[in-house]
Amino acid sequence: MERILGGPTGLGTSGLQLRPQAPAPQAPAPQAAVPEVAAPAVTVPEVVVPEAAPAVPAPEAVAPAAPAVEAPAPEVPTASAAGTAVAEAALVEVVAVEAIAAKVGVGTGAAPGIGTGTGSGALDALLDGFRLPSVPSLAQLLPASAAAAPRSGKPRTGDPIPGLYQHPIAEPDPVRVEALSQRIKAWAIDEIELYPPEWEKDFDGFSTGRYMVACHPDAPSIDHLMLAARLMVAENAVDDCYCEDLGGSPIGLGSRLLLAHTALDPLHTTGEYHPAWEASLAEDAPRRSYRSAMDYFVRASTPSQADRFRHDMARLHLGYLAEASWAEAEHVPEVWEYLAMRQFNNFRPCPTITDSVGGYELPVELHALPAMQRVIALAGNATTIVNDLYSYTKELASPGLHLNLPVVISEREGVSRQEGYLKAVEVHNELMHAFEAESAALAVACPVPSLVRFLRGVAAWLDGNHYWHQTNIHRYSLPDFW
Repeated sequence: MERILGGPTGLGTSGLQLRPQAPAPQAPAPQAAVPEVAAPAVTVPEVVVPEAAPAVPAPEAVAPAAPAVEAPAPEVPTASAAGTAVAEAALVEVVAVEAIAAKVGVGTGAAPGIGTGTGSGALDALLDGFRLPSVPSLAQLLPASAAAAPRSGKPRTGDPIPGLYQHPIAEPDPVRVEALSQRIKAWAIDEIELYPPEWEKDFDGFSTGRYMVACHPDAPSIDHLMLAARLMVAENAVDDCYCEDLGGSPIGLGSRLLLAHTALDPLHTTGEYHPAWEASLAEDAPRRSYRSAMDYFVRASTPSQADRFRHDMARLHLGYLAEASWAEAEHVPEVWEYLAMRQFNNFRPCPTITDSVGGYELPVELHALPAMQRVIALAGNATTIVNDLYSYTKELASPGLHLNLPVVISEREGVSRQEGYLKAVEVHNELMHAFEAESAALAVACPVPSLVRFLRGVAAWLDGNHYWHQTNIHRYSLPDFW
């Protein structure tokens, strides 16, 4: 039980505290019986969790939030010869029931089920709103449900990486994909003049519409999906034009990134110098795209959501600069140093806007919880290694030594490129398991609806990101390592 609540690293809910808003009745709820495993008492230290998200003025042209899609909860497994992992997962669900029951002052009954009608009607109704997420679900934490690709056999075009732990998703809604693809291209061409005609094939091959529909399944409308799509296109333009494929260079990158960042976080200066800064925002495609995408996002989000995004983008730009300094010095970092850089130069700004794209808000107090910050970091780190793995052969074709996790492991640990790649797969898998365990522990310890929905959204983004990398054969192909 302690291992599950603490996560594989034992750092699960450290720093998370919870104080129920109303005292529970004095009569203790009977302990749920779980064969062969003794459940230790779970102590939850104190922190005030807001009763509800603060009132947020409705932005213009934003559709009302769609209700969260309800997924059937798994039945509580019992201990058996399959091992203690099943029993521990059962205990996590039992603790979730008891924590929610204490919050509203109802008993759980003997050996309760999740949403099975065995408890009180009030508890069952509440559990419908607090149901542990289907993505990630507790079932996904058990070895039997691992969604890793087969570990043997040569993958075909469009197959997932063999041995990679991931969760397949359904094909994105083709109607939404087509509508979003048309609108994002019109924005790129008509509103901001993002690219010259010779870049059109690569823009279409990026498949932004399919990407964002896959990553944000709970978005209420195309308008909401456009918030994510504009930001994704803008971030890609900065990466390509300033850092990599389309004329990017590590030389002078700091200056370019700082000036571009002012399109996200505006300069506040005197009247004499303001016009020159304002004019600079139209000077190149990256700044035009940043400014336009951020203007739309600010109008549709709350001030705290916009500020959260600005901070996540500052993290991203800091990571760009670290990687650029290594490239300029032709330095290969230690593996841990590379992973530290990738915690900043990663996808974090994309899944952390899941609430804005979903039409609701994760309150800033819950976003700031250390346990939530750890979950977000694990998510960003895992899903960024997906990019390292799928873009491996694409980066081999670039001039010089392009750093990615397989290459750094190979260089620093003195192993072959194939061994480095396969070890990188295992690093990804360990991070994914940690993310899922920590997410489940946080949902149990703090079952606030907006928090649980946010965790579902981050997990869905990771699944969508993997789907896009796996299926985007215009950009990616796998090495011949199997």
